[in-house]
Amino acid sequence: MDCHGDTGPGTAVGAGEVQEVLDLLGAASDLTIVVAPDRTVETVVANPRSGLAGLVAGWEGQPLQSLFAEESWAKLAPRLEQESPGPAMELNHAGQVQYEFPVRYVLRPWQGRVLMMGRDLRPLAEVQQQLVLAHRAIGRDHEAQRELETRYRVLMEENSFPLLIVSETTGRIVDLNSSAARLLGAARNDLLNSPVAQEFDGRRRGELIESLSRNATSDQTSYLDLTVRRTAQRVKINAKLFRAARDRLLLCRIGLSESAQSQEGERSLMLQNLFEKGADAIVFLDGNGLIKAANEAFLNLTDSHSPSVVIDRAFSDFLSRGAVDLKVLLDNVKRLGHLRHYRTRLNTDYMGEVSVELSASLFEERGRQIIGIVARDSAVRDSIVWPTAPGAENEGLRNVMRLVGYSTLKEIVDETTEIIEKMCIEAALEMSGNNRAAAAELLSLSRQSLYVKLRKFGILNKETSDQA
Repeated sequence: MDCHGDTGPGTAVGAGEVQEVLDLLGAASDLTIVVAPDRTVETVVANPRSGLAGLVAGWEGQPLQSLFAEESWAKLAPRLEQESPGPAMELNHAGQVQYEFPVRYVLRPWQGRVLMMGRDLRPLAEVQQQLVLAHRAIGRDHEAQRELETRYRVLMEENSFPLLIVSETTGRIVDLNSSAARLLGAARNDLLNSPVAQEFDGRRRGELIESLSRNATSDQTSYLDLTVRRTAQRVKINAKLFRAARDRLLLCRIGLSESAQSQEGERSLMLQNLFEKGADAIVFLDGNGLIKAANEAFLNLTDSHSPSVVIDRAFSDFLSRGAVDLKVLLDNVKRLGHLRHYRTRLNTDYMGEVSVELSASLFEERGRQIIGIVARDSAVRDSIVWPTAPGAENEGLRNVMRLVGYSTLKEIVDETTEIIEKMCIEAALEMSGNNRAAAAELLSLSRQSLYVKLRKFGILNKETSDQA
């Protein structure tokens, strides 16, 4: 090895001193490589504590490029040509050596050669790999937990019995399903974490929790008779004790008391008789307008021979204006919760039409939107109910009546026609939620004709000023 180099003029470095320098570097770093000017490995020094000695055996005399992975050599080759040392760089040893491990190198020129002083990154890579595996495991656990939570929530909501989960330690409601919330007469979010004792009359917190705990640990099936505070409903509760998250929890199943069940059964029977034998047509729709139930009166009104031709059929099939009528109906009832005196015509199965007046109400059944519609035959009615602004009911018609004796019949008729036309346009705009395209459909007008009439009656200017 040439021991003459950049140590200064007139100064020579002996072989012993060179070895001392290499030993010093080998002790300070995990791996030291001396690269000859022809880019071959001249000397390799591995720190005994690094465990690299066995991996680097046979490197001396090998081309430097053969020791590195292709992408690492692409980074290293330009740096070997630079005169400035540059920052540290991470390289992967691979290639003919049949193994791969990362090392962070600092490059320094030395006596016409290049010193590569490296820090073994295998421990860091192992930690990073463990972190990746741990992150994946956490992700799998999170997905499994979400799946279990979904299953638990579905089981809670689909259970027909009202269910409460109460902490025995705190006496507060930990969880409940929608059936329990309806029975207790409050929203689910308002009931969560609230004291369970305050939801029932005549029971203090400690007394109620103690009674539920005794009921849960009893060998015999028994119930507690309670009265719901908000609804005054008589109920019976059966509890089951279990542990979760270091807490003792009570799973409470709530049912109606014997007297309440009798009253509920009578009411259900009366409602069922009203649906089946009522004179008015009753039909239930889902949120998309599909018929889910219809009574005999509706079948008679539409000349349908059996429920099978009605169930799961679009209600728009029976409306004379089809999807336009249905959209106006659904939009209004979903926005307001109910709709009264909606006049339209129903198609029958034999190409006929029946004038009807519809009333609709929106409610939820197990998280689904249900719309109940009552249809009455309006053919016998002579008057039309016009929606008017408060305080201005039939004002236009009263003004027309005052013209009698002062104007000719033709003038009065012309004036009445304009008033009724304006009232019809305003009614269509109100029924469609100010949707002009839908209003034009309801009036069987083109959109251009509707705009002309809006300008004629000043309704367009009125809308603009209201929005401003």
